[in-house]
Amino acid sequence: MIAKSVGDSASSQQSDIPIAINVSPASAEERYFLEGPRSRRSEFLMTLRIVRDFIRGFRVLHFVGPCVTVFGSARFAVDHPFYKVAREVGSGLSQLGFTVMTGGGPGIMEAANRGAREVGGRSVGCNIELPQEQQPNPYLDRHVTLRHFFVRKLLLIKYSYAFIVMPGGVGTMDELFESLTLIQTRKIEQFPIVLIGKQYWQRLVELLRQMVKAGTIDPADMNLLLVTDSVEEAVAHIRKHTIKPFHLHRRPATMKRSWLLHE
Repeated sequence: MIAKSVGDSASSQQSDIPIAINVSPASAEERYFLEGPRSRRSEFLMTLRIVRDFIRGFRVLHFVGPCVTVFGSARFAVDHPFYKVAREVGSGLSQLGFTVMTGGGPGIMEAANRGAREVGGRSVGCNIELPQEQQPNPYLDRHVTLRHFFVRKLLLIKYSYAFIVMPGGVGTMDELFESLTLIQTRKIEQFPIVLIGKQYWQRLVELLRQMVKAGTIDPADMNLLLVTDSVEEAVAHIRKHTIKPFHLHRRPATMKRSWLLHE
């Protein structure tokens, strides 16, 4: 618990009232880690906790099959138009034979996982511990809950052959540009990235074009993105740029037994 003093010029009687703010142990731990150098013992123990996060993720996701990750806002309710679109995205990807991977939470993530589940596809999630206690959505066949955002982001990218980015906030932008940077610098293969929602992404596309004019990115970098309003076009683009180029094929959705087996 953290006490925070709140000042109010209109009511001096309340100026020193402590306000209790809930901070999850995971958030407090990560903030402690990011505040700067600590003792060697503390740094070593933190490294072990981070490795444990990776191993837990590897155990859950090792045999889920080729994935496509869907990024997007956690804030859209079931009646939001983009929720419906994300369900269609999940269904379309599953019908291609991909496992649908998301951040495992509500909103766009839930919708994509739900769409996969509704057509008998496989649905997995990498959830994150947050002060708001984000819970895994109910449409996941498998999920792992992680303590560190950078571990989560790595796992969402590691197992995927394509990325669909729906409208979202700062976290979605972070995931988009992480994926784009890794492809641009050839740290990963040239996997397709699809932005769904032309109007929503219009200003971002304009910014990227300004970057091209300024010489900070290459004109060819614009070809790394497809911007569309059509789920059918998005799915066709992913089919064209993943299945044949990376020699993907359908295989039985069985879970092998090994030291990486899910808990």
